[in-house]
Amino acid sequence: MAYRSLKNLPIYRKALELCTMSREIASYVSFNKDLMRLYESKSLRDIMANSILTDSILIPQKIAQVEYSNCNNERLETISFINIIIRNINSYCMGLEKDGVKETEYINLLRTEIKSFRKSYKAWKSEHL
Repeated sequence: MAYRSLKNLPIYRKALELCTMSREIASYVSFNKDLMRLYESKSLRDIMANSILTDSILIPQKIAQVEYSNCNNERLETISFINIIIRNINSYCMGLEKDGVKETEYINLLRTEIKSFRKSYKAWKSEHL
């Protein structure tokens, strides 16, 4: 597989945008505003915000792993893992709503970004299958 620059890869840029938006939303909805210590919180809202943040950070890493892998099985497993991460982030959004986050328009913005990412992801995924 040809080694391409990740910064020129549209799916990678989309993943970074998703990561940035997730960081901002996690900071907004969490009770603990120190994102580096969010994992220590016992609040359900903070746990979900931390999970959104952690999962969104994993996506660009997994895209890079697929791009630079020479093994078909590793690429397939990683692509499948990215799909699971996307589903999880959507579930965490629903959990935040159920936990009582009043500003659902921010959560809906994240969902819209995930939907946009998923479209790019499907096109990118078909190139690697």
